[in-house]
Amino acid sequence: MTGLLLESPPLDVFGQMALDEALAQSRPDAFCIRFFRWTGPAATFGYAQRMAEVEVALPGGIGNNYTRRPTGGGVVPHLDDLTFSCVFPAKGALRPGDIYRRLHAAMVGGLRGLGLAATLCAGGRSGPRGRTGGASQCFQEPVALDVMTEAGKALGGAIRRYGDTVLYQGSLQVPGGRDRAGEFEAAIRDSLGAEWKLEWEQGDAPTEVWAEAGTLGEKYRAEEWIRRR
Repeated sequence: MTGLLLESPPLDVFGQMALDEALAQSRPDAFCIRFFRWTGPAATFGYAQRMAEVEVALPGGIGNNYTRRPTGGGVVPHLDDLTFSCVFPAKGALRPGDIYRRLHAAMVGGLRGLGLAATLCAGGRSGPRGRTGGASQCFQEPVALDVMTEAGKALGGAIRRYGDTVLYQGSLQVPGGRDRAGEFEAAIRDSLGAEWKLEWEQGDAPTEVWAEAGTLGEKYRAEEWIRRR
């Protein structure tokens, strides 16, 4: 089965969220993965988080470069992380926790191949994060099925379903993550490819997805969206 490794230019935080939603709404038949390229430091926070808790948890030095994600969870700083998303069909009554476990269990194997002592978190609050709330600081409070190393939480994510399509947004936060982006991207790509039995092909999002992302970008910039709670 073919999986699509989607290329995208550097985008700001509003464009990143817009492209993810537009791709998910397009209901692709193939498993798609996209590694973000950032125009500068930013932060995202969960769909259901309240601004009162968000504002005290945002990192410094990002200006107004923050927005609410379509998925759940807590505040995630995008300063030196490896950010990525997966959009794929998941027909049937699969529970978000089952999808989350499958994704993270696969990526644990890939990270171990790079010498990280990666494991799945067995404790903490129940996971995964859907559109419901999460801890104010995502990486300060692990939940069940997050990916851990000896240094603490290394990888977390959140899921939203669009009918039979899943949007997963993930962040890998390890020292020098972006300096070793090529290694980590290959480990994540190859581990997910092995789990889903995919042969990866490079590609780009369809023109209509980019057009929809342009429209959705205004939503993610709007105060009505950012401060909706």
